[in-house]
Amino acid sequence: DIIVADENFGCGSSREHAPIAIKAAGVDVVIAKSFARIFYRNSINTGLAIMECPEAVDAISQGDVVSVDADAGVIVNETTGQTFEAQPFPPFIREIIEAGGLINRTKAKLGEE
Repeated sequence: DIIVADENFGCGSSREHAPIAIKAAGVDVVIAKSFARIFYRNSINTGLAIMECPEAVDAISQGDVVSVDADAGVIVNETTGQTFEAQPFPPFIREIIEAGGLINRTKAKLGEE
């Protein structure tokens, strides 16, 4: 599942519980116009992919089928055929998200899997 949100998503959330709950609900990615900075970092630390793309948020309607290539920063509204570009994650952030969070990535790097 994908959440599409407006501006300053995650504002008021200073703990990692918010992105953990979103992941536990089955959400793979959150697309928003902007994110609260602490929520942004907590999301990455817990392995929740988040993408800032105001144009996509404005063009996606409830019920649209959306696909995301977070590595390339590409968002596709499959319902309308529109494609949007977001800033792709740098390699070290992709590693954290793909590992399922900062702790998992650190354990893997230290060989403690």
